[in-house]
Amino acid sequence: MRLARNYLAWQSRLVRAELGRRVVEVGCGIGTFTGELLDREAVLALDIDSESIESVRRQYGDRPNLRTLICDAGSGGLDGLRDFRADSCVCLNVLEHIEDDSTALAGMASLLTSGGVVVLLVPAFQALYGPIDHNLGHFRRYRASMIARLAAEVGLEARKMFYLNSVGFVAWWASSKILMREFHSEEQIAWYDRYCIPLIERLESRSRPPFGQSLFAVLRKP
Repeated sequence: MRLARNYLAWQSRLVRAELGRRVVEVGCGIGTFTGELLDREAVLALDIDSESIESVRRQYGDRPNLRTLICDAGSGGLDGLRDFRADSCVCLNVLEHIEDDSTALAGMASLLTSGGVVVLLVPAFQALYGPIDHNLGHFRRYRASMIARLAAEVGLEARKMFYLNSVGFVAWWASSKILMREFHSEEQIAWYDRYCIPLIERLESRSRPPFGQSLFAVLRKP
């Protein structure tokens, strides 16, 4: 994803508009999005992988508003973090990697103060699932109804949900179901990001499509 600069900028614009001042990032990876959060009062960056956490510390370890922690969100690892008093939890392209996604989402909900939000970005539509998903370690892809059901089970309200990247839906389907590709090349990613994403963002900001490669959701804690 390091080559998908336009996509990451689009993602950032969507996510940052929903976040408060005290943010927990679940599945920070190597810190690709963490830097976008550091204008907030406090950020707690979590990941199950110790090397990823070390990468974040190398990049941003001098920032006084950042804490990092090795944590398994799918095994109840979030339950002891309520003292952080988070008003926002962001989880971008991570929930699909967690086998017990219900436990993970319940943990995110437990972190939040009243009125806080969980912001999710997940791959959409199980019909697109193919070799690329398998190789990326995805357990599943989601529909809006699935996220709404999971949210209700853990006491969250679905405040906003929509699909995005409709052209990517078609491209992913072709790659997975017709070409049976096992990965996207860097050249493919860079070309699509440069020539397609800016136009898709402009069009979809005017009219949300009924399908897309990804699903964006904002879930509120009453």
